[in-house]
Amino acid sequence: MTHTNIYPCLWFNNNANKVVEFYCSAFPGAAIVEQSELATTFMAGGTKFMALNGGPSFNVNSAVSYYVYCGSESEINRLYRLLSADGNILMPLDKYDWSDKYAWVSDRFGVNWQLDVDRINAEQKIVPSLLFANAKKGLVKEAIRHYTGIFKNSKILLEAPYPPEAKQSDGSLLFAQVKLNGFIMNMMSSPVPHDADFTEGNSFVIECDSQNEIDYYWNRLTEGGQESMCGWLKDKFGISWQVVPAILRKLMSDPQRSQRVIQAFLKMKKFNIEKLLSA
Repeated sequence: MTHTNIYPCLWFNNNANKVVEFYCSAFPGAAIVEQSELATTFMAGGTKFMALNGGPSFNVNSAVSYYVYCGSESEINRLYRLLSADGNILMPLDKYDWSDKYAWVSDRFGVNWQLDVDRINAEQKIVPSLLFANAKKGLVKEAIRHYTGIFKNSKILLEAPYPPEAKQSDGSLLFAQVKLNGFIMNMMSSPVPHDADFTEGNSFVIECDSQNEIDYYWNRLTEGGQESMCGWLKDKFGISWQVVPAILRKLMSDPQRSQRVIQAFLKMKKFNIEKLLSA
């Protein structure tokens, strides 16, 4: 798998284990990577996810969905049945302008999935999709320029402008796909009003190998945004990121020091590796 230090985090009200169990049964080859009371990381469709037991403060919503390139009719039919069961169908499985077979569903846990019969020429078959809606609908082009300017080894894979009849401002993008340090993300504009915006319910983790790397991402992503606690921040578009040291997992798995490490980082906004190591 292509190495990337970025992956999505889904916030749940203390049922993350049940959620991950469902996804590991739904997606072929999906498996748990690490599990604790606080969070479970798992692989599905070539994408690493974290499921967080965060409590009732935030919920996942449709501002961030997960685009699944199914690759066959039998697979999209199977996933459509599984993911829509006890959930909601936002767009039924059908032929659309952009795909011979496509659907948008919200599953029983509130996570949004866009299913496409098409293949993707990458190991990453599940791609997070950010929906820029309402006052943000014209910001897709600015967002892709912003993120590709921050993340190393980045490139714009696709830019699809609004059609002329949509009468949007010149250069406005309806859809774009980027690769940020090896991690593929879709960004979409909603031409119609939308009732959800970006929240901490869907965030993106950046694992950093050094304090310099933490400082770099923290400083760049908080430009026009805001700092929060424990490595969390919101960027200028309202998207939540967690900038964390890669060594944190190892420190947290040590029963001799995990509580001291937790007490140390609960006082931090930006993570300080030296203070964690000395805790």
